[in-house]
Amino acid sequence: MGNHLCCCIQVDQSTVAIKERFGKFEEVLEPGCHCLPWFLGSQMAGHLSLRLQQLDVKCETKTKDNVFVNVVASVQYRAIAEKANDAFYKLTNTRSQIQAYVFDVIRASVPKLNLDDAFEQKNEIAKAVEDELEKAMSAYGFEIVQTLIVDIEPDVHVKRAMNEINAAARLRVAANEKAEAEKILQIKRAEGEAEAKYLSGLGIARQRQAIVDGLRDSVLGFSVNVPGTTAKDVMDMVLVTQYFDTMKEIGATSKSSAVFIPHGPGAVRDVASQIRDGLLQASQHPS
Repeated sequence: MGNHLCCCIQVDQSTVAIKERFGKFEEVLEPGCHCLPWFLGSQMAGHLSLRLQQLDVKCETKTKDNVFVNVVASVQYRAIAEKANDAFYKLTNTRSQIQAYVFDVIRASVPKLNLDDAFEQKNEIAKAVEDELEKAMSAYGFEIVQTLIVDIEPDVHVKRAMNEINAAARLRVAANEKAEAEKILQIKRAEGEAEAKYLSGLGIARQRQAIVDGLRDSVLGFSVNVPGTTAKDVMDMVLVTQYFDTMKEIGATSKSSAVFIPHGPGAVRDVASQIRDGLLQASQHPS
């Protein structure tokens, strides 16, 4: 800091020295070399740094919803060169004084806020601390450059509970999304099945219509080309043909299950009469 060379002292850059004469403040010495005639009662009382300094203050307090939190404030300050005598003489411990003001403001601000609001309003808390410090410390020759709330840390049990609540909320959202996705899949699957059944029914209906149209054309053509035949004779003949085609297909399929079909001289007639009777009953008793 200062080097005594006979009656001269050196004051380093970013530093000022406090000169006294017979124990009374006389002047502030700027950086450089100064004459200090100690034999005339002059002496150097001490040095004061003008550099920017930082103080981190950790304060425990309680929020409005009764959650204990540790608030960490970072205060950047420096001595004002023009008020160096105030900064040197008025405060015994600058850092302790700043810490006391930070505690006072934080413990007055945070208990008015819920925990979530305290996180959201960190800038407002920092501004309140800075305003109070600026107002108080300027009288002592110090300038408050910046004040930041760098951390708000709840009690470990509260933090664990908050994490569990958030995890449960996220799981609930994920479950809802999954259920919604499954619902959409089921709806699409049902719509697809309904469409498939509709198209299948449409195909069967068209197939039956084609069969009916073919039978009608066959009966009409046969009746015209073969005189003396009736529609009943032609239908019996068609049924006989269908009957034998069915027997042929069953016999040709090697992996078919056992199928019992009445077969004999009157089997075709019985089948024809049963179909005819069914058609007549259906026409007499419409649904």
